[in-house]
Amino acid sequence: MSGDTILNVAPIEIAQSRERSQSIAARETVFEIRNLSVSYGKAPAIKDVSFEIYRNIITAIIGPSGCGKSTFIRTLNRMNDLVPSANMTGDVLYHGVDLYAPKVDPVQVRRRIGMVFQRANPFPKSIYDNVAWGLRVLGMKDNLDERVKHALEQAALWDDVRHRLKKSALGLSGGQQQRLCIARAIAVSSEVILMDEPCSALDPIATARIEELIDELRENYTIIIVTHSMQQAARVSQKTAFFHLGVLVEWGDTEQIFTAPRDERTQGYITGRFG
Repeated sequence: MSGDTILNVAPIEIAQSRERSQSIAARETVFEIRNLSVSYGKAPAIKDVSFEIYRNIITAIIGPSGCGKSTFIRTLNRMNDLVPSANMTGDVLYHGVDLYAPKVDPVQVRRRIGMVFQRANPFPKSIYDNVAWGLRVLGMKDNLDERVKHALEQAALWDDVRHRLKKSALGLSGGQQQRLCIARAIAVSSEVILMDEPCSALDPIATARIEELIDELRENYTIIIVTHSMQQAARVSQKTAFFHLGVLVEWGDTEQIFTAPRDERTQGYITGRFG
C-alpha cells in the first residue's frame, strides 16, 4: 500500500428526504469508521465510534459544544496528525484503504479529502492565487487557468469574480470568501469535502446561498458537515449523526433522526431540552 493508492480511488426539506433515502442503502461506502477513539493527552474526545459514510450523500454531524464533532471530522483527513497530543485508536477506511496505514501519505489524503473551516480563511493573495495555490504546491500546473476557472464555477463564484481574478481575496464579502475556500478545496480534485460550521459567521442570505451550493456539490462530491444548527442539518443532509459527550448516540436517515429519534438523548437535544 502506498500514498499513490489514495490518488487512484476513485436547501432541502425533510419531506424530500423520504424519496432520496430509498436509494441511500445502495450507495457506495466511502468511509467505514470502526471503533474510533481519539484523546488529547489523557482527555478523551470521542470514544468507540463506528458507522459508515456514503458516496454523494451529505452527512450532518450534530451535537452540543465539546461533544467531539470537529475532532471526528479531522480524523477523516488526518488533520489530527498535526496536534502533538492527539492519540487515535480504531480504523478509518477510505474506499477500503486504511488511512492510517504506515505507507499512506497524509498529504495525499488531504488532497482527496478537503476541508472548509468555520471561518473563511482566504490567503492574503489574489483570488486567482488562492485557488491556484494548492495546485502549484502539488505540482498540478498543467491547464492551470482552466482548473482555477472550473473550481470557481463549481463553487458558484466565477460570475462574481471573473473580471477581478488578480484582486485581493480579502476584498470579497464573507459569503464569497467562504465560497472561495470551497473552490480552493475543489481545485485539488478533492472527492470529499469536510465542512466545519461553514455558515456560523455568515448572515442568513449568505447562509442560504452556501446551503444551495452544498446541495449542488453533492452531485460530484461526498460532503460531511458539522453544524450547530439543527434546522440547517435538516435542510441540507440525508444522513445525520448525533454525538454527545464524545459518544455517537444515534446515526441514521435525517428524516428519522428529526421525526422519530430512537434515543432519549437525541430527542432531548433536537427539542432543545439540552445543548
